[in-house]
Parts: sequence; C-alpha cells; structure tokens
Amino acid sequence: MNSLNIKTGDKVQVISGSDKGKQGKVVTVSAKENKVIVEGVNMVTKHVKPRQAGQLGGRVQAEGALYASKVQLVCPKCNKTTRVAHKIEDGKKIRVCKHCGAELKY
Repeated sequence: MNSLNIKTGDKVQVISGSDKGKQGKVVTVSAKENKVIVEGVNMVTKHVKPRQAGQLGGRVQAEGALYASKVQLVCPKCNKTTRVAHKIEDGKKIRVCKHCGAELKY
C-alpha cells in the first residue's frame, strides 16, 4: 500500500498540467491509485442519466482525479508550497513545513 503525505482537507497547489498554479482543498485521497481530488481543479464534464422519474439528466461539471505527485502542500503559516517533513513530538509523528518548521494541520 502506498503512503501519501497529503490528507483530506489539506490546502494544495497544482504544480504541473493545465491547472498549474491553482490552489484548492483536497476532497478525496486514494492511496491505492496514488490520486487526489481537489476542489475546483481539473473540472471534467460528465453525462448523467436520469435515475428516477422526474429527475433531470444532462451534463454535469465535476472534479476529476489528479496524481498526487502533481500537487504540493501549501503551508498555512508561510503560505509557500512545501514538501512534508516529519518530526516526533510527545511520541507522535507530526507533519511539518520544510521552510518554516510550522506544523501542517488543517
């Protein structure tokens, strides 16, 4: 099983692709596929069929999955994109910013 340094609820920035530079909150993380879904990034059009009587079908805009390697965490303190460092405090492993050393929790 793959281990990702990105968790649900983190603020990330896209570092490559057509949405480069956009920031958003992580909605879903799939460690098995090594992908994340970011709010408002990589919008795709889905064709939806009506499932019940009276329900409308049509085209719906939704977020598509991105590879986790295409996004980087944004530090809440220094507001820079950063790799994740780990530090042990009180017997617990916590994520910290490589630049300023602030704890990365959202």
